[in-house]
Amino acid sequence: MDRRRFLVASFALTPVAAALSACGKSSAWPEGMAEIKWDRDTCTRCSMGISDRRFAAEMRGGEKNMVFKFDDIGCAAFWMRDKVKDYPWMNDAATRIWVADVSSTGEKWLDARKAHFAGGSMSPMGYNYSARAYAEAGSQSFEEMRQHVLAKGK
Repeated sequence: MDRRRFLVASFALTPVAAALSACGKSSAWPEGMAEIKWDRDTCTRCSMGISDRRFAAEMRGGEKNMVFKFDDIGCAAFWMRDKVKDYPWMNDAATRIWVADVSSTGEKWLDARKAHFAGGSMSPMGYNYSARAYAEAGSQSFEEMRQHVLAKGK
């Protein structure tokens, strides 16, 4: 193949390769989780851009498999309290809730109900809880963290 044909073939295949590479789902997202488009998606509760990958959370469930994205697990706690009449499925065990592992940069996701939450981190909305896979001294369960956040009343 001469150089001209090679270049023409390369340029012709470039858009096809780009389109096919966009079809695959990133391995960073757990099964069933919708991709969070960093700095473009906004928090369902506070409308702030989701940009800090250490504190993001997502909820998915109901008949229509609805997705709600949050910039801070505290926003998810308030959303669950305030919108339970509109979305009664939120408190069902089948509803999936993911939270970013604070030690990752949006690459490791935890089941929020099984995660361990530690206070003291500076989170986007000031609820200041971060998630970890393993218990540490002073860490709390999802429900304990949720109750503390709701008691703050923000």
